[in-house]
Amino acid sequence: MSPWIQYTLLRLGLFGAALGVLLALQIDWWWAAIIASIIAMTVSYIFFSSLRDAVALDLHARRTRPSVDPDAEAEDAASDDAGRSASEPTTR
Repeated sequence: MSPWIQYTLLRLGLFGAALGVLLALQIDWWWAAIIASIIAMTVSYIFFSSLRDAVALDLHARRTRPSVDPDAEAEDAASDDAGRSASEPTTR
């Protein structure tokens, strides 16, 4: 499974669990949401650094690899052919 998906699901799970506990304690929903987000962020920052590093490495790999467009060669060839045919004089 992708590190992005793992890290996202883990943080959402932490948020949901904390929110559920806080709502069960009958805290106002908006305070519970704020506190749950702080709890989820703090716990994931402290305990899940390896997953966060894996996400960062994946992001770096995606940004540094060259973008490959499978149609680029066909488009370049078509534009070159169109440019050549337009510059050639037509004789009648």
